[in-house]
Amino acid sequence: MSNGPRLEYFFDFGSPTSYLAWTQLPKVIADSGAEIVWRPMLLGGVFKATGNASPVSVPAKGRWMNADIARWAARYGVPFRFNPHFPINTLTLMRGAVGLQMHRPEDFQRYLEVVSKAMWEGAANLGDPAVLASTLAAAGFEVDAFLALVGDPEVKARLVATTEEAVARGVFGAPTFFVGDAMFFGQDRLDFVREALAR
Repeated sequence: MSNGPRLEYFFDFGSPTSYLAWTQLPKVIADSGAEIVWRPMLLGGVFKATGNASPVSVPAKGRWMNADIARWAARYGVPFRFNPHFPINTLTLMRGAVGLQMHRPEDFQRYLEVVSKAMWEGAANLGDPAVLASTLAAAGFEVDAFLALVGDPEVKARLVATTEEAVARGVFGAPTFFVGDAMFFGQDRLDFVREALAR
């Protein structure tokens, strides 16, 4: 545990801007000495509860967003391929994140890396159970154990509770960061997150 500030990070693998944020968080944490609290949530549930929708639901906004993400990826010097299968149902992916956090925390960071890279660098259709299974198996995960984890009622309930908490705290999309009560939405607000962590 860090004695520094605390950064809560609400995310969903289905968000390309969550991927961009994920690539930058190690540097934010290293620079600030903050403790990061990973908060996997279900973006579809947030959208439903708040009346929000993916930017791609507005074609002009979707085109702009795709170009903007490419610009940010170039600025960060990170690989990015827009996933042609977008939007992908991330329920199983997010339950997996919660399940590993709860029961196999030693595998959580590796899972974040495998899923994030497969989704937004490899453009894999992780909504397809067979593709997900082969992706996880290739990374050394035991697929049957993973499926048992995502089917665990406690894991399902935790994801629902975190999503409901996010909405109650004002979250309407991903990625969303909290430093104390201050909320910051979007990977392009990381400078404000850094400032908040430095206070």
